[in-house]
Amino acid sequence: MANFTAADVKKLRELTGAGMMDCKKALDEAEGSVDKAVEILRVKGQKGVAKRESRTAENGAVIALIADDKASGVLVELKCETDFVAKGDRFVAAANAIAEHAASTASVDTDALLASEIEAGKTVQAFVDEKNAELGEKIVLGRYARFAGAYVATYLHRTNPDLPPQVGVLVELDKENAELARDVAQHIAAFAPKFLSREDVPAETVENERRVAEATAREEGKPEQALPKIVEGRVTGFFKENCLLDQPFAKDNKKSVEKVLDEAGVVVKNFARFRVGA
Repeated sequence: MANFTAADVKKLRELTGAGMMDCKKALDEAEGSVDKAVEILRVKGQKGVAKRESRTAENGAVIALIADDKASGVLVELKCETDFVAKGDRFVAAANAIAEHAASTASVDTDALLASEIEAGKTVQAFVDEKNAELGEKIVLGRYARFAGAYVATYLHRTNPDLPPQVGVLVELDKENAELARDVAQHIAAFAPKFLSREDVPAETVENERRVAEATAREEGKPEQALPKIVEGRVTGFFKENCLLDQPFAKDNKKSVEKVLDEAGVVVKNFARFRVGA
């Protein structure tokens, strides 16, 4: 048995986040050397990452950061397996570190962000893999969005007060309007539009909705001459449900979001909405 103390075990746990028994075994294998034990745990931790690949990560956090000048911002989803880990300080600190790094870079997508260096010689992917080892769960960088324009705002929502934000929205406007930006971001969080406008809906999706609407109307026995109007009405209903600009505004459902924006002289250029695991 190697010669090490309880203080050595405590130090190793603080350095690696590994369990007590794992630390004791590593110190024994390293003949009491804390530095060697760290290396041993990192190697074993990376093996553990591979074992966790088949497991699902449906918990986690959504983090948003906006530049001081409000001209750019990022939205990052970091996922884990359990809510126990999601609410832990180390997981939240990791999510914040990735978001801060993302805000300081110009990574265009998740793959580019993962390949960028969060520390000298360490990519974001390597950083995430380390968190796999430290936290003992599958940790995954999920979705990532970055907007840069005239004015960017965000809204984060906690679905559980004990957990970090589970829903996050990033919205880009063509000019500054803090109150309206927040209202629109909250609307997006609540109503989850899939597209900005009708023009953004893929043509094949619209055609499919038309086919379904027509088939449904025929199944319901609607008269042939009424089908075109019925189909158009149901497709319009699809747009109102799924397109931000067509949706009834959350704070005044007598107006569409587009109408509210037009009255304020503001244009939404882009938006992203993440709900952890969804």
